Amino acid sequence: MPVSIMASSAIMSLYWEVFPPMPTCRVYCTPVYQDEHLFVMGGCSQTGLPLDTVEMLDVVSQTWAVLPPLPTPRAGAAAISIGKQVLVIGGMNSEQCPLSSVEIYNSDEGKWESKAPLCQPSMGISATEKEGKIYALGGMGTDTAPQALVRVYEPSMDSWQQLPSMPTPRYGASTFLRGNKIYVLGGRQGKLPVTAFEALDLEVNSWTRYPGIPSRRAFASCTMAESSFFSLGGLQQPGPHNFYSRPHFVNTVEMFDSEQGVWSKPGRSTRMREKRADFVAGYLGGRVIAVGGLGNQPFPLNSVEGFNTVKKKWEVLPSMPTGRCSCSSLQSNNMLFVIGGVAQGPSSAVEALCVLEDA
Repeated sequence: MPVSIMASSAIMSLYWEVFPPMPTCRVYCTPVYQDEHLFVMGGCSQTGLPLDTVEMLDVVSQTWAVLPPLPTPRAGAAAISIGKQVLVIGGMNSEQCPLSSVEIYNSDEGKWESKAPLCQPSMGISATEKEGKIYALGGMGTDTAPQALVRVYEPSMDSWQQLPSMPTPRYGASTFLRGNKIYVLGGRQGKLPVTAFEALDLEVNSWTRYPGIPSRRAFASCTMAESSFFSLGGLQQPGPHNFYSRPHFVNTVEMFDSEQGVWSKPGRSTRMREKRADFVAGYLGGRVIAVGGLGNQPFPLNSVEGFNTVKKKWEVLPSMPTGRCSCSSLQSNNMLFVIGGVAQGPSSAVEALCVLEDA
């Protein structure tokens, strides 16, 4: 999920806003936020098949509208809001094959339109937008191999151009836009988690490699605070150094200091309070946030915690009303949306952790 973070050093109170549930239960859906409207597109249904369903929540009136369906049912797509349009890129079809198709929804006209496709089918793309251009990084191809492709789309030209490939092929990575750089952290190559940390400088179109995430964990979550990047939690799997151990959930916290250019592995006192994987992470109200996911309980977690960047410690935050894992998430303004996911089956819940504004 691409994230652009506003600097905010103040620690603010947080609360949950519960929205009416989506008309459709879903997991691996694709959300976009535009003018106080939350669009939720595609995803997988309770039968495991990709959906063409598009639903839009008016955040102010708290009402859902069903929009014209996607021309191509898809799950695990990328999407970007640009002006009054929503661009949906790649994903997986009902045959579980990656898609090359790109479709755009024009909010003013209420219609979908097909656009120039990707040069190669791809799912699990990481996408971000800067100055009207849309960047699509990595993905998984038809041969199930991770891709290193970097593609940029210019809406006015309806064309994709290739940029220098990522040093490390991957899909499902976390991307963060800061200044003129797109940072790419983590992701997967098949069942293996990726530790590589790289950045594309858009001014000179070249990649820089940074020190990789110190420990390899599946289903970890990444986020960015003002001058730091965080890799949180996950599932520690047996490897060369712990060959005999079983996979186990961890509360690991690793932090990359952009100014010093190094990862620090905070001590026992700064680990997360809860061991968790497959959870939502964000940065809100001066805290690094960890929401829900899977832990050592037989059901998804509803617990929420925040790392206070001033006090350098984790605090218990209000619990998520609906415990879930595998959620889609989106951060906008002072809200961290947690959308769908899995409770006992695919969920219709839409909830947002919000900053309590001073009266």
